[in-house]
This record gives sequence, C-alpha cells and structure tokens, in this order.
Amino acid sequence: MTPLNCFHCGEPANGEPPITLLLDDTQRHFCCHGCKAVCETIRREGLAGFYDFRTEPATTPRQLNSAELGRLRELDHPLVQQSFVSPVKAGQEAQILIGGITCAACIWLLENHLQRQAGVLSFTVNHTTQRARLVWASDQAQLSDLLIAVHQLGYTARPYHADEVESALKLEHRSMLIRLAVAGIGSFQSMMLAFPMYFEMVSGLSPEFISFFRWFSLLVATPVVFYSAKPFFQNASRDLRSRHLTMDVPVAIAIGLAYGASTWVTVMGGDEVYFESVCMFTFFLLLGRYIEVQARYRAGLSGNALVGFQPRVATLVSSEDNETSIVAAHSLKAGDVVRIRPGETLPVDGEILRGQSTLNEAALTGEYLPETRIPGDTVHAGSVNGENPLDIKVVSAGAQTRLSSILRVLDRVQSEKPKIARMADRMAGKFVGRVLILAPVVWLGWWWYGADNAFDITLSVLVVTCPCALSLATPTAITAATVKLRKLGLLPTRGHTLESMNDIDTVVFDKTGTLTRGELSLLNQHNAGTLDADHCLRLAAGLEAFSEHPIARVFHNLPKAQVSNVKNYLGGGLSGQWGEQTLYIGHPQFVAEHSGLAMPEAPECAGIAIWLASDQQWLARFQLDDQPRADAANAIAALHELGIRTLLLSGDRSGHVQQIALQLGINEAVGQASPEDKLAVLQKLNAEGCKIMMVGDGLNDLPSMAGASVSVAMGSAADLTQLKADAVLLNGQLMQLVEGLATSRQTRKVIRQNLWWALIYNLAALPLAAAGLVPPWLAAIGMSVSSLVVVLNALRLGKMPTPARKSQPLVGSMALR
Repeated sequence: MTPLNCFHCGEPANGEPPITLLLDDTQRHFCCHGCKAVCETIRREGLAGFYDFRTEPATTPRQLNSAELGRLRELDHPLVQQSFVSPVKAGQEAQILIGGITCAACIWLLENHLQRQAGVLSFTVNHTTQRARLVWASDQAQLSDLLIAVHQLGYTARPYHADEVESALKLEHRSMLIRLAVAGIGSFQSMMLAFPMYFEMVSGLSPEFISFFRWFSLLVATPVVFYSAKPFFQNASRDLRSRHLTMDVPVAIAIGLAYGASTWVTVMGGDEVYFESVCMFTFFLLLGRYIEVQARYRAGLSGNALVGFQPRVATLVSSEDNETSIVAAHSLKAGDVVRIRPGETLPVDGEILRGQSTLNEAALTGEYLPETRIPGDTVHAGSVNGENPLDIKVVSAGAQTRLSSILRVLDRVQSEKPKIARMADRMAGKFVGRVLILAPVVWLGWWWYGADNAFDITLSVLVVTCPCALSLATPTAITAATVKLRKLGLLPTRGHTLESMNDIDTVVFDKTGTLTRGELSLLNQHNAGTLDADHCLRLAAGLEAFSEHPIARVFHNLPKAQVSNVKNYLGGGLSGQWGEQTLYIGHPQFVAEHSGLAMPEAPECAGIAIWLASDQQWLARFQLDDQPRADAANAIAALHELGIRTLLLSGDRSGHVQQIALQLGINEAVGQASPEDKLAVLQKLNAEGCKIMMVGDGLNDLPSMAGASVSVAMGSAADLTQLKADAVLLNGQLMQLVEGLATSRQTRKVIRQNLWWALIYNLAALPLAAAGLVPPWLAAIGMSVSSLVVVLNALRLGKMPTPARKSQPLVGSMALR
C-alpha cells in the first residue's frame, strides 16, 4: 500500500482514524487537524492557488498554548510596542520577523491572508530577510490578533529587534567558518593522496593500494559534500523549483556529478576519480563566498550598523527626590527625565534641561566633530555625550526616535533592488542557462572525439563559467556607495536614488533654510552715540532677553547688561530701564516715536535694520539678515566644476534672491515664485531635457520636488518634506551633495568595471575550459578569484576620495566649522 502524505505539509498521514477532506472531488489526507484547519481556512478565503504556486511543502501548524497566547497578548501593551511600533499617517507600523517561510508561495499566502483581516492597511514580506512590514488601524484590530492570524497558518511571528538579527548573523558566520574548515581539511587530505599519483611521484603501486587510496578519499570527501557543500545543493534545488537560475545551479551540478562519478568508480572500478577536485571546488567556493560575505557585512549590508547606537537601558531621574534608577530604554515616555553621563549614548530624542557638554552626532549626521549643546537645545538618540553629565527631558523614545526612522529608511532602501541590479540578475540567469546547455554539448564533443578527460573538461566548464562575479558586480557596489553616503550625512530614502543621481545635470535650490541658514544673524553694527560697540551690544542683548521673537533670538547667546522693567510692544520693539536711562530697541519709527528723537540719518542696508536708543540719544544700528551657509559658495563652485548647472528658485522677494545668487555665484535666479511657479519652472527644464535635482526644506517645495528626477530634503525640513524626498541631507552641509553626485558617478564607473571584468573573464575562461586547458581544481580557484576582484573593487568606493575633495582641499574643513 502506497504511504499517504499530508496534503498541506507533506508529513506522513498515517493517523487512525484518517483525517481527510474532500477537495475538488478528491479525498485529501492530513497528518493532523491543524493542517486540515489551515487548508480549510485557505480554501474559505479563496487562496487555494497557494497549493498550485508553492515549490515546497508548508510547515505543520502548531497549537499555541496559554503561555504563548499570553506573550502575544502582551504585545498589545503601549509600553511594549514602544520598541518596535511607530505611528504613521494611516495608523501604526510594526516590523515583524516571520518564521517558517519555505518558498515564495508562503509569502503570497501570508500577504493575502493578512490583507483580509480587519484593520490591516498593508502587509508586505521581504523574502530575503523574512521580515514583514505591518501597517494597521489600532482602533479596528489589536496587534496580537493579527500575529495570531499568522500563527494559525502554521508560521511564527514576533517583533523584529536588530540585535536578535545580529546574533543570528553571528551564528551563521560561525557555521560558515566550520563548513570552510571541514572543506579545507578535506582538500589538504585528498590532495596529499592525489598529488603523488598525478605527478608520478610514487611508482609501482598495486591495484589494491590504489583502491585503498580511493576509499580513503571517498571517506574524506563525503563530509565535505554533504556538510560543507550543503548550501549549494539547497540553493540550487530552490532555484530549479522556482525556475530562477543562479550561480549555485552549475556549482551544485558539478560537485554532485564529480562526487557521484568518483563514488561509482571507487565501488565498481574505473580509471579516474575526482575527490580532490570536489574538495577543492567546495573549499575555494566557500572561501570566496566567505570573504565576499564578510566584505559586504562590513560595508553595512546587514542593516544593523547603527544598532550599537541604541542603548537598551537608561538612567531615569525621579521628579520627586532627584534619585536615579536604571530602566529599560523602550519603557521611557514623553516628559521623563534621563541622566546621560560622559561617554554614554543618548537613548532618546529630547531637550537638555540641565548641563552643558559636547555631543558626537556622527551616527545621525555623519559629522565627526563634536558639537556644543546647552540647556534648551534639542538632542537625538545615538549621540555620544562628551565631558559633562546632562539631564534630558524625553520628547520621543523607542521606535519614534530619529535614529529609528533612519534605520527603517535604510532597511527599505536595501530591500529595494535598482534597475541595473535586476538587469545583472537577468544576465546571470541567462548565462547559467546557456552554460547548462553548453556543458553536455562539450562532453558529447570530447566523448565523440575519444578523449579520456571529457568528464574533467565538462566539470571545468561548469565551474569556471559560474557567473558569481556577474551577480555580485552591482549589489556590492551599490551597498558600499549607500553606506558611504550615510556616513557623509546624505541618507538615500529610495532604492533608485543612487542610480538616478548618475544623470543629474541641473541642481535647483530653494533659498531660505537651504542655501541660507533659515535664521537671522547679526551681520554688522553701526555706532551712532557715545557708547562703544561692545557696550551697545550688551544693552541690546539685555533688552531682547525678554522676547522670543525671531529677531530677539539673534541676541540671546550674547553677554547681557542688567536691564529692568522691560515692556514688549507688539510689532514694534522693546523698552526697559538701565540705571537712570530708558532704553528702546526696534525698528526706527518705533524708537523715534517713543524716545522723542528725530529719525536718524544712515545709509540704507540690506536685510533688517534694528535701532537702539536711550531717551537722550541714538546709540547703535544692528544689521540682521539670513546668511548663506558656510559651505554654500564652495558647494556651488564645486558643482560648476563637475559641469552641473545651478538655479536658485525661491518665493522670497526678487531683490534678496538676486543678491544671494550673486554672492554665491549662481547665474540663474527666480524670486517671488509660488509653488505652482516653481513646478512650472521645473517642467520647462524637463521639457529641455534636463535631469534635475531639487533641494528644499519647506512644504511649499513639495510640488517642485515631485517634478524633479531626484529630490533632496534638508535635515531641518518638515517631516512630510523628508518623507516625500528621495534623499535627506541630515547634517545640512551642502558640500555633501557634491560628494553624493560624485559618488554616484564613481559607483556607475565601478559597476561598469565590474560588469566588463565579469563578462571578459567568463568569455575568456569558457573557450579555455572547453579546450581542456583548465583542470577542474584550477577552474574553482579562477572563479573564486574573479568574484573577489569584483567585491574588492566595489569596496574601494568606501575609501575612494571624490573629485570634489581632491579639487578643493579647503572645502571640507570650511564646511565643518
């Protein structure tokens, strides 16, 4: 009697009485009631196509016990959700790690099943990382109910934490090292036996002794094939079932054929065995892959490079007795006060209440020089405290911090595959298909010719032409470039950003907050009375200390004189008492009206003129204006050196826009432009064939940013502006735009180099292998070296100086001051 297997999971279905279900007039058997229930659920929801699409049996569902249900219900608590749930426009977003996925059909089933659950707005699963992004309306469904729905299908679901993934990667790294060690030992042992016979170093061996050598080689090669080479066979099996050919297919075929043929000859008798080649194949392939994985891991491909900047605990300061206690960082809430000691990393976004220190914000902005922060300043999680303790009032914690947002963006970018990477994958797949057709043709040709080494030649063809380098050419370069940009403070938020930056020939800037600081600064001071300049400045700062107006903030950090009885006149200015004198500060009409003095005579100045006077005389005029960023002029000059056209597009008055453009060296400037006018200008540039990058910081820039090939938001921009942009300039340093454009061009150059190298290598190696000039062990070495050349060439991007820095050595230092 033919044994029955479960229709759902493939396990033996031999229970008594049998568990069956009539499906499409066919009696289906199941190993347990759980599998039957899952099948009924799938059929009821109209998802029966899962059984047609799947390439591997599903996992057997397991009934959740009360303790497991309790742990899932705990995830509904707001304090627990702080560590992995963040609010989004439509509802709540959670990062979930899914277990039990065996093939692409599992993802199709999960996504369709969850989309049918009440309250679910979107649910997507990344096949590579097995991580899911769940967005749901919390007023319509509880998170635990949705995770239980995942479990009911036979899969597992738990919150994603980067440190857990880091641990899993370390275990995988350890496993890879063991596989490599087994393959290395097998290679050395088998070559010790094979080399003497290859080079006739030992003569007169009896058939019995040769047979012993072969049996010993079989013993050595077996763990290499069934343990070290196991990933190649697993991946090849998956690829064949999904009809998506990758480099593992010819490798697995070559190892399997060589081992099988050698075992046959050892048992049944024959002329040649290939155990040493099998071990060498596996060792060099694993060695190349190990170095490649290590290189990509160091480049940050794991997405967890910033996990070390997220502390798990924090020191909470009691509001009642000022006592401190250690608490979990994710349990903090808005309004709490935490104490950060020197050398510690901030676990939250917040505002400094007490203390003054320097903070290293490299994790967020890419700026390695520490910045001084004082009470009232906003600080962010991931910053490292310098020399003094700080008390910080929590504004946001857990998944709501700016650092967590950056991590989510990086994860999204790395899960998106650019067009050029998809093209390289297609090329590699087609190349594998051609090789699999060519290999038997080569064997038939040499066999017909009567060659004794036809099998050797076929193995060499399969291995030497494996398109590892072709598959690695693009993703490794893009990964290295993306990580370099993040370190510079330019964060790509879309998978296409780096590729689209290649063709940029026009950069359009907004003015306020983009080319300028977006805040008033004191540009000049003109004395009109008997007091010296320093004395006048102290008096002005003493008056303005009682106002929060943007003009007053210019004077807030300056030394102050003692002024009393300060009055604030809305829309005019301030008055106060200094000794026996009454002081006035504001626009000249206000000061003249209240002091009784005649209007002063002074040359016109750009920006805003603020006057200071006493009830006896005019004292000083302060010239205020929004200054260009320190590196704006250098950035514009560097863009021009790269052959890129620049344009200033602003809604401010035309005179000021033209003045800033002239000051920075921008030849084209348009002022008093509404959002619709800005979009019209960009549409006109697009019609002329320009590839545009738009840089802005305000909500009024969104329409024009949408009309650009690449949009960049400043780090100080509104959240919605950053959300819609293709990249965010975290540190506000415009020179990093130049670095980004130069890096994108270098990336395209490296990708082309890699693709050309991969193609030339494969096209050159194929005829040599087919001609019988490359032995199998040398083919494995050649293929591994080819892959390493591509990876190491891509990793140069992380250390390569960009043309902007080479041509302008002073720009970097000016930008950092």
